[in-house]
Amino acid sequence: MKPHKRSRLREVFEELKKRGGKALITFITAGDPTMDSTRELVLEFEKRGADIIELGIPFSDPMADGPTIQASSERALKNSVTLKDVLALVREIREKSAIPIVLFGYYNPIFVYGIERFVRDAKGAGAEGVLVVDLPPEESGALERELSRQGLSLIYLLTPTSGADRIRLVCGRASGFIYYVSVAGVTGARERLATRVSSAVKRVKGFTDLPVGVGFGISAPGQVNAVSRYADGVVVGSAIVNIIAENIHSPMLVKKAGRFVERLKRAMA
Repeated sequence: MKPHKRSRLREVFEELKKRGGKALITFITAGDPTMDSTRELVLEFEKRGADIIELGIPFSDPMADGPTIQASSERALKNSVTLKDVLALVREIREKSAIPIVLFGYYNPIFVYGIERFVRDAKGAGAEGVLVVDLPPEESGALERELSRQGLSLIYLLTPTSGADRIRLVCGRASGFIYYVSVAGVTGARERLATRVSSAVKRVKGFTDLPVGVGFGISAPGQVNAVSRYADGVVVGSAIVNIIAENIHSPMLVKKAGRFVERLKRAMA
């Protein structure tokens, strides 16, 4: 196995492992419903037990996302949220919190912003890593080099259709952690998860010493409990974004979302 560089993300997983814990990774879209509420949500999630934040960069064509996260991106774009705004938000959060933040998005906004500029500004803002949904390792060399130069992690996706060659390639190139997609298809809450996820995660672990987080479709405490028994981290997004959508005009939005995150963390094995 190729040795991987140290990162704040790895440190979080390792600290949790020492305590017998697993990482709860929560996703929200920056600017949904406002930039101020996003900042409050991140700080609340940290208080409630979240270990890593995935902060979505709004994009007009989020092809890997289901209706829930698509709608959150649309709400943010109606507020004219840009990548520059997202980076400024990370910088604001850093004034009050050290929780690792992974910028989650699509390649087009990063390319338009400029790869070198994006990585430099992401580092300066205090992000720990980047996950680009539509950028496979075969095409990610320029971004990967810049991120590595700045000490930031590039997180890659593996899916149920990934064969041994793909797993080997991704495990050799990724840093921070591996994101295993539990279902084929787009993001979105699901009542049931694929029964073969545990064996798939075990297979991936045979190729790398990186932590493996599992996401897509995980929406309830019971599912978090089940997945945390074999994965190093569990990613929950659409279920949280649903709560935001249902409480956009409620003064209790942050508290309600925070209580749900607390329930998820308590459910972890």
